[in-house]
Amino acid sequence: MRMEGRAAVAAVMLLTCCRCVSALNPSLDINQYAHTAWTVREGFFKGLIYSIAQTPDGYLWLGTGFGLLRFDGVRNVPWPPPGGEALPSSVVRSLRVARDGRLWIGTDEGLASWKDNKLARYPELAGQSVVTLFEDREGTIWAGGQLSSAGRLCAIQSGGAQCYGEDGRFGRNVTSLYEDSGGNLWTGTRTGLWRWKPGPPTNHPTPDAPFALIEGDNGGLWIAMHTGIWKFDYGRVEPYPLPGVGRSLTSLLRDRSGGLWIGTQDRGLLHVHQGRTDVFARTDGLSGDHIEGLFEDREGNIWVATRDGLDRFRDFAAVTISEKQGLSSGQVLSVLAALDGSVWLGTVDGLTRWNDGQIAVYRKRASGLPDDDVESLFQDDRGRVWVSTLHGLAYIENGRFIPVSALPEGSIWPITGDSAGNLWISQDRGLFRLLGAQIVEQIPWARLGHEDFAYALSPDPAQGGLWLGFVKGGVTSFKDGKVGQSYAVADGLGQGQVTDLQLDLDGTLWASTQGGLSRIRNGRVTTLTSKNGLPCDAVHSMMEDDDHSVWLYTACGLVRIARTELDGWASDPQWTPHLTVFDSSDGVRSTPIITGYSPQVAKTGDGKLWFLPGDGVSVIDPRHLPFNKLPPPVHIEQITADRKKYQTSSHLRLPPLIRDLEIDYTALSLVAPEKIRFRVKLEGRDPDWKDVGNERKAFYNDLPPRNYRFRVAA
Repeated sequence: MRMEGRAAVAAVMLLTCCRCVSALNPSLDINQYAHTAWTVREGFFKGLIYSIAQTPDGYLWLGTGFGLLRFDGVRNVPWPPPGGEALPSSVVRSLRVARDGRLWIGTDEGLASWKDNKLARYPELAGQSVVTLFEDREGTIWAGGQLSSAGRLCAIQSGGAQCYGEDGRFGRNVTSLYEDSGGNLWTGTRTGLWRWKPGPPTNHPTPDAPFALIEGDNGGLWIAMHTGIWKFDYGRVEPYPLPGVGRSLTSLLRDRSGGLWIGTQDRGLLHVHQGRTDVFARTDGLSGDHIEGLFEDREGNIWVATRDGLDRFRDFAAVTISEKQGLSSGQVLSVLAALDGSVWLGTVDGLTRWNDGQIAVYRKRASGLPDDDVESLFQDDRGRVWVSTLHGLAYIENGRFIPVSALPEGSIWPITGDSAGNLWISQDRGLFRLLGAQIVEQIPWARLGHEDFAYALSPDPAQGGLWLGFVKGGVTSFKDGKVGQSYAVADGLGQGQVTDLQLDLDGTLWASTQGGLSRIRNGRVTTLTSKNGLPCDAVHSMMEDDDHSVWLYTACGLVRIARTELDGWASDPQWTPHLTVFDSSDGVRSTPIITGYSPQVAKTGDGKLWFLPGDGVSVIDPRHLPFNKLPPPVHIEQITADRKKYQTSSHLRLPPLIRDLEIDYTALSLVAPEKIRFRVKLEGRDPDWKDVGNERKAFYNDLPPRNYRFRVAA
């Protein structure tokens, strides 16, 4: 409908799903989580962040020394109180979101709250520094802090406040508040720990002021103080040393998975989980070593406020196990899933066996391994694990390494076995066939029509013989001493190295090449490339999961394709299959080349896939991927017309002949907000939806007077 002299804009929000989690994996160390830091030095914040909270609309709120900030995971915006009002002070010390959605704001000079775009102030707390806020199970808001030189505790109900502490019982300050599972309200003060209700208040002296309180693992109350962790139980306060925790503590947080997070004054962040403690400090990338506050948002992200910035920790889809978790070396050259459920890793500094988190390392000096530089691995039908090194080949039997002396020294690339009990080995000098640990045949590469060697081997159980993929390209079959079928780029094979071969039960052969994933079936070759939607052409390896989705480790990420999608492409090579790409934001490190040792990917009995990123071994569980089941709230934040800002509403009326219209919007998932994709449409102007990527602004020029509706989908 056209309006005389004015343009009307209606805002509509559409929601779709985004990727996120509900709680962090409790078995991981801090360095195995995804970490992002925003620092004061980089100009993202003006100064110190004291407190963090999240309102029901999804925004994160940051209390700082320069006011209150609203953060959507990408942009932080100073929050101006409505109607020209002001907070009691620009120094925001504490924040708390009540169950009714009201945001409580504790400042250096008093208390305020905000809901439904209305700001309330509480004169009973005027001049009080509010450093801690808590809502008890009855809905009472408790505010603790300092007025003049006396600690003060106030209860706010029905808009009024009742305060305690003028008699000096709390000393100079009230420092912490907590309600335990039994309904007891506790407060930490300069005079010790107080049980405030129910019943008459009782004081329990402590050696220092309790800066944080939390319920312990086996009952009782844990207390964080400068002197370390103490425990209150059965009326007594006693030291409760946790392994690796130490002194000078500032904050405590128990996450939904049961992990304990501890902030320190000078050592960064501590994480106590499954009986061990790990540390993440400035040297690891933390924004600062002095922790001011900890917070867990509704999607399970852990937020850390330091004196130098803000940090976020979240789960990766792919978790990397490195030297910090006990590997003998981060340079892992091969990975083998054994029949007993263990995982063997060939590294440049020994052979590592991983079994349900327990690690055993085998080296030359103690175990008889031919060399510490372990290359390729293979397990035969008898369950023996074969280990190749630069200086020899051996297999493990009854816990001992048995050397195979007949094989000449040199790098061994892939190893495989056939149904006849033969072991096939690709080496610089040729293709070797072993039977009973004895060489029975050595085949020069020239006999196979190649000057280069094979990077990939695959037995053909149905037809017999062997398939080989070569380092300079090409795929060849070999059976009964004769070369059979051969495929090259001219036949449609992907160009460059062939790094992996996988044979389906129906006889379809898949070749991972530098030029794409090639499918060989009944003499016909088709290749899936970036033209069909792959993020890049170079495919390193292929593995099928227990749900029959195919996973490709490529030079630019990990790709998942449902088998039905792959079959659709096989029927029509011009078709683009739907696929999911996991990149660095999901914990997948891209690597342009691989070593040629094998295996490069493995699947364990629990369905997890293991692959080699170059700095350890990465693991992804296809059945437990961190996808959000809740839609992210989408908000239109602001409309600017010819440089004048307008509050958003469903029927906004703008002046006529607007030349420049700017609409700011956002979607509130804090897991990986940089990956949220938007589509926008201004009905009355845009003929169709526009994909704008991660852009959070829409611009329009020279809009004629009429009705418009702006729609955004995330």
